[in-house]
Amino acid sequence: MAERKPTIIDVARAAGASIKTVSRVMNNERYVSAETRERVLKVMAELQFQPNKSAQSLKGDKSYLIAHVYGDPGGPYTGQIQMGLLTRFRDQGYHLLIEEIDYRGDDVEERVSKLVNQLNLDGVVLTAPVTDNDTVIGVIERANIPYVRVTPQHEREGGSSVRIDERAASNDLTMHLLAFGHRRIGFIKGPEHHAGTRLRYSGYCDALREYGLEPDPEIIEQGGFTYRSALSCARRLLSLPEPPTAVVASNDEMAAAVLSVAHDRGLSLPGDLSVVGFDDIELAEMVWPPLTTVKQPIQELADAAAEILVNVLTRKKQAGEPAPVAHRVLPHHVVIRRSTAPPARR
Repeated sequence: MAERKPTIIDVARAAGASIKTVSRVMNNERYVSAETRERVLKVMAELQFQPNKSAQSLKGDKSYLIAHVYGDPGGPYTGQIQMGLLTRFRDQGYHLLIEEIDYRGDDVEERVSKLVNQLNLDGVVLTAPVTDNDTVIGVIERANIPYVRVTPQHEREGGSSVRIDERAASNDLTMHLLAFGHRRIGFIKGPEHHAGTRLRYSGYCDALREYGLEPDPEIIEQGGFTYRSALSCARRLLSLPEPPTAVVASNDEMAAAVLSVAHDRGLSLPGDLSVVGFDDIELAEMVWPPLTTVKQPIQELADAAAEILVNVLTRKKQAGEPAPVAHRVLPHHVVIRRSTAPPARR
């Protein structure tokens, strides 16, 4: 196996300098002290670093290129976010680069470093689950590239974010079932590495405890935010001696799987079983019965992420310094449809 060639990231780390500083040394630019220049050149020689033409283009000029970095290959959520970003950035004169990464791979740092090294990115938009990946964020911060995180679990001082309060939204959704009289409410989680999984499960638990109930492990399943992953979860839940009277699925695709299994078993919906989802994708209105779900404002999230990033880049260009970090929480609401009703048995 060929030995990996050193990158500008390696030089920056070894020299204790930013990527921008190394770029300035490579391009013989001003604003670098003699001591720092000498240290960087020494490291480049020691590492036998050979700058390529793409790396030499890392100057202060704007490229009008924004990268959307994501980690899940499909699903309507990612596609809708990308279309929203594409439209908004295009209106502002920016081009959108779509970059999928294996955020769980051993080479994630190298891959993101290569992306940063080879392209003169003006900014980055991160969506879940990459939005909470410290390795990815660390590479972007060291490169001094402005970024916005969409639906992170926690806000971060170094970068802007836009989200809804997923924990509160899941609480509202579960409260809707509890108000109907449901007490045995199952839950299907999303993938463990996803911030939305933890937040939505926490909101479910919060609502149960407000009614003096504790989450029952027997009726909690681990799904994966996909229709197929939830089929086996639904079969197990509905095969229990005492099945739940309602199920909260962590997204609409998984809720649709619950409906499908319930239909196969001849259950009356929502008489025998109430089902709710999350996101309010187009599928939520197409299944029968139509899903009660949380409307996540995907278009608005994309618009807000693009607006925040463009504001940062405009401020940076005009004032020579980044705009203050912005954190926005957009409103959500529960969309009531025909998949929920009081339980037939209590």
